[in-house]
Amino acid sequence: QVQLVESGGGLVQAGGSLRLSCAASGSGFSINTMEWYRQVPGKQRELVAVITSSGSTNYADSVRGRFTISRDNAKNTVYLQMNNLKPEDTSVYYCRITATQAIRTYQYWGQGTQVTVSS
Repeated sequence: QVQLVESGGGLVQAGGSLRLSCAASGSGFSINTMEWYRQVPGKQRELVAVITSSGSTNYADSVRGRFTISRDNAKNTVYLQMNNLKPEDTSVYYCRITATQAIRTYQYWGQGTQVTVSS
């Protein structure tokens, strides 16, 4: 099966930067869309950024201009470069991929990584 491992979270001061990574492992799969979500306790999980198989991207209004999503297909990895971080960006960040195995398509979630931005 496909497994996602996230890394890059941590504590950073407002205005700083972090780079999140999400690496997919397994066999017999091809990745379609890759996404980043975030969720704080008591609130709904929020879509932050999307990158399609063709490389087109979309962002939530709250992060547009500050965050950049990218992918390395050779490494089966998606990244989220987060610049000019704000305290309201504090959240657990999750990656999700849509992958095709054999004739079926599945969606997989990463384990989440904590991002904390201090004022």
